[in-house]
Amino acid sequence: MDSFRDSPFGQLIRLVTRNKVLLYPEERPDFILPWQKAAKEADITTDSTRNNSVAPGSNDNDNNNATALPHLALPADESNLGTNGEPVESNTLSRNTTITRTRTREQTMPWTTDRMEVEQQEAIERQQSQIIIPQKTEDGVILVDWYTTDDPANPQNWRLSKKIWVTWVLWAYTFVVYCASAIYAPAELGVMQEFHVGIPKAALGLSMYVLGYGFGPLLFSPLAEIPSLGRNIPYITSFTLFIILNVPAALTPTYAGLLVTRFLTGFVGSPCLAAGGATIQDMYSFLALPYGFAAWTAAIFVAPALGPLLSGFSVVALGWRWSLYEVLLMTAPVAVMLWLAFPETSAANILLHRAQRLRKLTGNPSYKSQSELDQANMTTRQVATNALAKPLQIMFLDPAVFFVNIYTAFIYGVYYSFFEAFPLVYIDIYGFSLGIQGVVFVNIVVACIIGIAIFFAYVHFYLNPDIRKRGPRAQEHRLVPAIFASFLLPIGLFIFAWTSRHDITFIASVIGIATFATGGFILLQCVFIYLPLTYPQYAASLFAANDLFRSCIAGGSIIFAHPLYVNLGIGPGVSLLAGLCVGGVIGIWALWFYGAKLRARSKFAMA
Repeated sequence: MDSFRDSPFGQLIRLVTRNKVLLYPEERPDFILPWQKAAKEADITTDSTRNNSVAPGSNDNDNNNATALPHLALPADESNLGTNGEPVESNTLSRNTTITRTRTREQTMPWTTDRMEVEQQEAIERQQSQIIIPQKTEDGVILVDWYTTDDPANPQNWRLSKKIWVTWVLWAYTFVVYCASAIYAPAELGVMQEFHVGIPKAALGLSMYVLGYGFGPLLFSPLAEIPSLGRNIPYITSFTLFIILNVPAALTPTYAGLLVTRFLTGFVGSPCLAAGGATIQDMYSFLALPYGFAAWTAAIFVAPALGPLLSGFSVVALGWRWSLYEVLLMTAPVAVMLWLAFPETSAANILLHRAQRLRKLTGNPSYKSQSELDQANMTTRQVATNALAKPLQIMFLDPAVFFVNIYTAFIYGVYYSFFEAFPLVYIDIYGFSLGIQGVVFVNIVVACIIGIAIFFAYVHFYLNPDIRKRGPRAQEHRLVPAIFASFLLPIGLFIFAWTSRHDITFIASVIGIATFATGGFILLQCVFIYLPLTYPQYAASLFAANDLFRSCIAGGSIIFAHPLYVNLGIGPGVSLLAGLCVGGVIGIWALWFYGAKLRARSKFAMA
């Protein structure tokens, strides 16, 4: 019921009924603030102890157990809720058992040592189920926090099944958006015939979509960090627009209309890319984060590969527009899940609304969340600077970030060039049909599964035990798997380049693609953890800039790939890309050796 209440549809019902149904605890008639209830219980227990002496022959331990308040760290009593609802000192409460933690996950940067220290403290406190005292600032503001260390409203305290459900819905959302890019690839021949355009112009339908979801995070990433909006409002509004815009994209009678609607659908589909990582880090702890993050990014990696498979047969049988009709069919179940059972995960948003309910309950305007104080000091100029200027500034002024963006964008570009290379290899050389050619992309899914298994084994058997034993080491330590994975990229491309021949079975070239994809997935996982560890205060900007850079290169590669492979041939053309991948191997080794020195010179990095 809580998941439904916190979902967009549940919030809409509350808005329409003026909060008369699907009540939060603070809105129920019998609600008492935890510290008020605990303080009253402490007073009653103390009075009872004073009035009842220990009878001769009675058990002292029984009496002590009756008067103890185990697992509670209590604030002061509230003398009069109707007056101001503010905690007042009480001598009946033990000062030695009071929680003094003043930092919450709302105020802690992701992927940092500071975050790990807070989480370790919270893990201990959570087992004891202690009440958290609201802190009071010098100007009289009472900072609203979680009620207890195991507060069920805190996404970190959600049961594992709920976290897996939210991750699954986010995965499906991301899958649909990314799949909608490459699902268009088999339709290019039909676009050429209907609109009388050449191959480069037909490929623009894919390229424009990729560019759209590259520029989208520049807008949606900062929106998802605004506490009053949270994650769900950008998610649900943009995905609704995504569904609506796919209708004219599928029905447009003009080539120009196709390009415009494809760009716009990519743009409004991008919030899952802009805030997906933030949603994952809202729920998972420091040590569990790599698992959740890898599971989510798997959708980014496999979805484009499955697009041609999903539309390859239908396009041949029913026409090119069916590739876009299939996008609409995929969006329906995801929209239902988002609307009905996708709770808000932003701690800043959850605590902000809790503060609003407490002000209404107590009549005390002093109750405020930390995010309200922070948001009051934000200006439109600051938001615009963080969204547009800061990502580009970091990218071009910090050599480590610049290399990572160039390298990951290149890998992404090579990946998207396969949508032009595969027809030349598997249709022209091996004689596959358009539908069977799409089946070849399944090997990228297999490679992703292998990559996940290797990465999870590294995290489970080495990384997390090492962190527990020694604490977080230098950020470059996270690049160790990437060093070995970087060799797989040129090896896989060389195999694909020189085995794509009539006299060699197609399985050899498939093995080459799988080798490349396995290395690429592992490398991207390591890099995407390394960046926010090094630049935690700019994590959102980093991912927005990286996504923009990757999408621009990928969008361009879709256009230049076909002339490259036709003019040079598959062997020389792919070998050229493999040779450039060798430069990436050198760059990853250099980053591992000299990363600490680069961070010391950077004005953006956190040493």
